[in-house]
Parts: sequence; C-alpha cells; structure tokens
Amino acid sequence: MNPDQLRPMLFIALAFILFLMYEQWQADYGPKPPPQEITATEQSSPETVGTTPQVPKSADVPVVPTPSVVSATDTPSAGTSPVAAAEQLITVRTDTVLATIDTRGGTVRTMDLLEYPVVIDQPDNPLRLLDDKLPKFFIAQSGMVGLDGAEAPTHDAVFATEKTQYVLEPGQSSIEVPLVWRSETGVTVVKTLTFKRNSYLVEVRHTVTNDGEKPWAARMYGQLQRTQVAEDNGNSFIYTYMGGVLSSEEKPYEKIDFSDMADADVARDVQGGWAAMIQHYFVAAWIPRVGTEDRPADINHYYTRALPGPKYAIGVMTPTSSVEPGQQGEFSLKAYIGPKDQVRMTNAAPGLDRTVDYGWLFLIAQPLFWALTVIHSFLGNWGWSIIALTGVIKLLFFHLSAASYRSMARMRKLQPKLVQLRERYGDDRQKMNQAMMELYRKEKINPLGGCLPILIQIPVFISLYWVLLESVELRQAPFMLWLNDLSTHDPYFVLPVIMGASMFIQHKLNPTPPDPVQAKVMMALPFIFTFFFLWFPSGLVLYWVVNNILSITQQYIITRRIEAEK
Repeated sequence: MNPDQLRPMLFIALAFILFLMYEQWQADYGPKPPPQEITATEQSSPETVGTTPQVPKSADVPVVPTPSVVSATDTPSAGTSPVAAAEQLITVRTDTVLATIDTRGGTVRTMDLLEYPVVIDQPDNPLRLLDDKLPKFFIAQSGMVGLDGAEAPTHDAVFATEKTQYVLEPGQSSIEVPLVWRSETGVTVVKTLTFKRNSYLVEVRHTVTNDGEKPWAARMYGQLQRTQVAEDNGNSFIYTYMGGVLSSEEKPYEKIDFSDMADADVARDVQGGWAAMIQHYFVAAWIPRVGTEDRPADINHYYTRALPGPKYAIGVMTPTSSVEPGQQGEFSLKAYIGPKDQVRMTNAAPGLDRTVDYGWLFLIAQPLFWALTVIHSFLGNWGWSIIALTGVIKLLFFHLSAASYRSMARMRKLQPKLVQLRERYGDDRQKMNQAMMELYRKEKINPLGGCLPILIQIPVFISLYWVLLESVELRQAPFMLWLNDLSTHDPYFVLPVIMGASMFIQHKLNPTPPDPVQAKVMMALPFIFTFFFLWFPSGLVLYWVVNNILSITQQYIITRRIEAEK
C-alpha cells in the first residue's frame, strides 16, 4: 500500500482518538452555566426566582401557571441539605430499591438500587441514584396545582401518614404508600405511591374527594431536580452524557443539557412524551399516561428551569381536570427510576430505551446489542458473548476483509519495485505516480482495494464501541481470571498490551510505506493506541484484541498464499 493509500487510514485512526479527547475536553472544560448566587432576598421570597412559563390560552382550557419549581424552603445553604428539613421520612424497601419518601410533598428524596452496588467487591453498598444531599443532589417531586386559586397539595404541602416503614414481604406483588392531605374547603387528596416487585416503576396517584360546595380543578405535575456534577466513569478519555431529555413524536430523543437550561427555559405542549434526567447507565423519568387505540395520549406541558444553587429542573404537567362537589377524581403519573435496562424501559414508555444513547449510529448499534443479548442468553457470560459477537461480525465481513488483505499482500509483493520507482524519479511526483499507475495496471492491482473494504466496516466497529460503552448489562459484569468488571479498565493492563502487540503484528503484515516519515508514524501507532486503551473499559479492549487476532490470522494466510504465487 503506497503512502496515498495509507494516509486515509492514518487520518481515520487519529480522528477517532481526537474525537474521544474532544468529548472529554467538552465535559471538563466546555461552556457551563454560570453559578447563581443565592442572596438573602431569594431565600426569603420565592417570587424573586421568577415564574415558570404558562400554558397557552384556549377556549376551554384556562390559563394555569406551572408549579413553582423552587420555594423559600428549597434553597440550599452551606452544610445542609438543599431541600427543607424533612417533616417525616418514610422508608420503602422492595426487592430492587430502598427509597426514602418525605411527608412534605411526598417527595422521593433518596433511591438506592439494591442490585447495583457502587463497587463490585462491596455488594452491600448499593448505588444511590436519588440523593437529597450535596453535591449529588437529585430528587423526584410531584404535586398538584389548583385552578383559580383553589388550594391544592404541591410538593411543599405536608401530608399525614400512618406508617413510616414499608417492606415488600415474600408473596407480595406491590406496596402502596398512602399520604393524606385535607384542605379547609372540604377537599381531601390521598397521594398513593405504588412500588412493584422486580420493577423500577413508581406510580404516583392522587385520588381527590370533593366534599366542598364548588367544583375543584387542578393539574398534576412531576419534576426532577438535580445539580450538575462531574460523573466518574473511571476513564478520563470517555465522555458520557449527563443532563435532561425530552421526548415527543417529532423528537423522540431530544437532549437538553444543563447549559441549555441555563440559557433559556423550555415551555412546550406535547402529546404523550416523557421527561428525564439521565447519566451513564441510569435514568430517572416522569411518564404521563400512554395513549391507546381507544384513548389517545393527553396533551401535556413540559418545562425546564435553571434554579439558584445552581440546580436544574425538568418536569411535566398533565391537563386540567375538574372534580365536581360530592364526586371523586384521579390524577396519576409514573416515574421510572433505575438502570437503563432496555427491556424494562421499552415496557415503561415508548422511546424511553433511546436513553441508551448510541448516537447517530443507532440503527446499526441496536441490532448489534440485540445480537449480543441473544448470544448471552446461551453463553451466560458477557465476556464470551463479546468474543462470539466479534467472530460473527468477522464472518459477515469475511469476503470484504479478504479482498482488502489480498490487495495489501499484492502491494507488499510490489514493494521492491515501488522503491525502485521512487529512486528512479526522485522528487518528480507526477512521473512517479504515472509509473506507479502503469505498474498497478500491469499487475492488475486496485490501489483502493485495501482501503474501501475497511472503510465500509468502520460504522459497524464504532457502533459496537457505543454498544459496549452504553450497555448497563456490562456494568460490573465479570469475565474470567482477573477481569471481574468489563466496564472498567484492566487492572493489570494485560489486554491493552496484548492489543498493542497485535496491532504491531498487523503493521508488520502490511506493506511498508516508501516514505520514511510515514513509515515511522505507522510504526508508532500501535504504541499510541496501547497508551490510550490502558484506561478503556476492558470489554471494549477485549473486542479489539479478538478482532485483531482474527484479522491477523486471516491476513497471514492470505499474505502467504499471495507471496507463494509466481
């Protein structure tokens, strides 16, 4: 392969590395919203924060303000929780979560995921996804907003409870946590949070009994508040998105990061949809009622806010509903708070599985993930599943790879003649290129034959990279021997060294560039890649090692056959 052919491959390799470095640079040093100082005035007067957008006027829907996303009691202060002191805390334990609910607003203040420990060697220390303490402040709030001044229980209202501990007992399928609020006008609201076995869905239902003399109209809302923190995924060269996401029919997966929230509030009416805060491997989302053939989804109001602290809020509000005197009404939302398990999220809401962010190669990455899970269902080990999937991909591209290796082998065989041409024509590149093309025609070699097949495979390789990076199934997944977590780097750097050695062998099988400078650069690439892959998740490095070994085997056989030809 001559220098002109090798140059695109070199650019692709370097561009891939630069892309990863740029993504991390953006995460560490990119533009961020300016901190908002909290003054004494702001702490004492919620009105100084401003009001959230209002629902547009229409003939039959009155103007209803969205809920106050911050109040005087919500502002953080040094050394304390950024929310008001709990009125009374209720603990709920199921087979999957341990949650803490505040009787002030029925806010879910903490949520521990019992099946996902922070580190693999401490199984009794579960990951805390929701947390009411700084710096990783992240809570799920919900409430009601009354129409025309009607009194309603917002996330600041204090509810009454009969129990403070709930445990999902063997044989139970769910737990219901009832909270009671009463107004002076005869309206009683029972807020019920339902937790189910083997589930990360929490149903929040407001049952309203109107014993007053006037109709009572209100809207329900659910919102997520969190601070922006640097997420530690164990790798300074890998960037994963943390921030808000909105879903609609027009935009099933729309990122609204913290800087977007700081720049401008979002106020949008959408049929169906959902609102979420996501991070690597985990998500919290508020989900309104999903439409059916008999009853289409409602038109819901979505909003975002940047708050003092700084904190950021994203939420959804359901349409207005009225309860007549002497009648009952029901308002409900669901919250998914848990891992980015694609099966669970697909069952929870349409498009929620898109929070497993495969980027612009989603259509290729999704089938690869499906194939990986099918293989895992037979092998039961994610490491062996990665190896098997790599083999399947190599089989699919076997003929393309063979064509590339045959072209490179023929180019390798022509190296002495190419060197002679360079010596003969010196700096006269025009004559040298003409002579090279004549030589290619004579030997029936396509100069691009070694590059095009590889270029076709690059989208598949990048898609698999994102599948292995984004899949929560690989988090803390053991393989064998010292590799007990495929989502973190190899603790002894054995795989990266093997990968570097395999790249060096591949380099030796390829034709040497006649240009001495380019030859030195190509020689350095295995060492450069080895350095960058030292801190890559071992599942990704395992894929590259297996792919390189299979490629070396195929290329070695083809090269020897070509060189044996007369």
